[in-house]
Amino acid sequence: MTLPFAGRLLAVAMLASLSTALSFSLAHADTEKPKVGLVMKSLANEFFLTMEDGAKAYQKAHAADFDLVSNGIKNESDTSAQIQIVEQMLVSGVKALVIAPADSKALVPVIKKAMDAGVTVINIDNRLDPAVLKSKNLSVPFVGPDNRKGARLVGEYLAGKLSAGDQVGIIEGVSTTTNAQQRTAGFKDAMDAAQMKIVSVQSGNWEIDKGNAVASAMLNAHPDLKALLAGNDSMALGAVSAVRAAGKTGKVQVVGYDNINAIKPMLKDGRVLATADQYAAKQAVFGIEAALKMLKGEKPEVDADNVIQTPVELVTQP
Repeated sequence: MTLPFAGRLLAVAMLASLSTALSFSLAHADTEKPKVGLVMKSLANEFFLTMEDGAKAYQKAHAADFDLVSNGIKNESDTSAQIQIVEQMLVSGVKALVIAPADSKALVPVIKKAMDAGVTVINIDNRLDPAVLKSKNLSVPFVGPDNRKGARLVGEYLAGKLSAGDQVGIIEGVSTTTNAQQRTAGFKDAMDAAQMKIVSVQSGNWEIDKGNAVASAMLNAHPDLKALLAGNDSMALGAVSAVRAAGKTGKVQVVGYDNINAIKPMLKDGRVLATADQYAAKQAVFGIEAALKMLKGEKPEVDADNVIQTPVELVTQP
């Protein structure tokens, strides 16, 4: 059937309009800003709030380059809730994930799901287990500091205030996390080198209350304890309270890791001897920068172990 002349004109106009709309849609898709998802651990921990603030400030300064959506869990060890957050971000259409996993192994399956869907993944703060990643044929760059080195620096400074043979206790983070294991290893490196006696290693789950409970138990079980080495500053805060409650302020040294604002007055007055600064406000930013490079098809500058090293420094009394 042949359309009337007017009908043929209308059909041509409709096709031209459809073609223009399709071209615009494709062009828009090519230039659309990527959405980056930042997944953190407990937002009850000042460290991760600082991390989130730093990421938001960076996005605001680079608003033309990417959009940011961020979220974190309430409990440091609530891996199921963190997996749900990742699932939600995938549904929301993120193009990249920058994640500080609550567990080094348990988050790998959902990371695989994200990568299978074409999402770029960058690992920050707590490293995903390299062996588990390898078993899933996954390559995920880790952006972060050498936790063992940072903890060793803190431990060495503490050792200079103690005597060989002194008893010390280590309050570890969540024991299934790589950064907790590395910090404990760094503390042990320093204590062993200085010939200190490590009488207890217990998990404080990265939390103030649990850190307080563990510190109290150690002080009760070991009356001659001279120091408590906490894997993060939240647990160090709990340890300071336990030392005060035991009437041992000034007699039992406390060290931490992270250099959060809440610890700074305690560094000043000596309730905390030392901590390590791994630049919380910049840590997510380092990860976001790496993710944006990968989204552009560029390869991040990683070392032989697929790591982008970021700084960590000893912090003592100002």
